Amino acid sequence: QIMKQVPVRFDLKTLHIPTYSAEKLSSMKDMDWNDFLQRVCSLLDSTEKSTGAARSKLNLLYYLSTVAVHKEVASKLLSSQLFPVLIQQLRAAANWDIRAKVARVIGLLALHASELGENVPVSEAIILLTELIRENFRNSKLKQCLLPALGELLYLIASEEEKRKHPRECWVVPLAAYTVLMRCLREGVRLFHC
Repeated sequence: QIMKQVPVRFDLKTLHIPTYSAEKLSSMKDMDWNDFLQRVCSLLDSTEKSTGAARSKLNLLYYLSTVAVHKEVASKLLSSQLFPVLIQQLRAAANWDIRAKVARVIGLLALHASELGENVPVSEAIILLTELIRENFRNSKLKQCLLPALGELLYLIASEEEKRKHPRECWVVPLAAYTVLMRCLREGVRLFHC
C-alpha cells in the first residue's frame, strides 16, 4: 500500500540560503549555481549537534524537496557535489528525522531526474539504503522512509541502462538490494511515496 506524504513546507525566515525557485535555479549561470551549491553543501555538512542546527538542516531538506520535483534542477542536483553530501548525511546523521528527509530528497531527485551522469555514486547510495533497511528491518516506520528512495534509484538505473543499451560499472546494484526489496514487499510494507 502506498501512502502519499503531505506536502512539505519550509520556513523562509530560518533558511540560511536564498530561496530560489526551481525555475530560477534551472536558469542560473554556472558561477551562481556553484555558489548556491557550495552554501547548501556546507550547511548540510555542518557538524554542529545543537537542536537549532538539526532544525536548520531539516528546513534546508524541506526546501530541497520542493525544488527537486523540477526535472532540470533534479538532474543538476543529482549530478552535483550535493549527492555525495546527501549520502554522507544518510550515513552519519545522528538524528533519524534528518536521515528520513535525506532519503526523501534522494528519492525525489531519482524520480524527477531526466538523466543520470556516469560519475554519480548511485551504487553507494543503494548499498547504504540497503544496509540501513536491513539493520532496521523490524522498524516499519524507518523502512517506509527508506524504501521509496531505494526503489526510485533502482528504477532510474534500469531506465538509464535501457536507454544506453548496456550496463555501466558505476551503477552496479548489489543482489542484497533486490533481496531486501523483495522481502519487504512480501511482508507487505506500507510505503510512503515521494
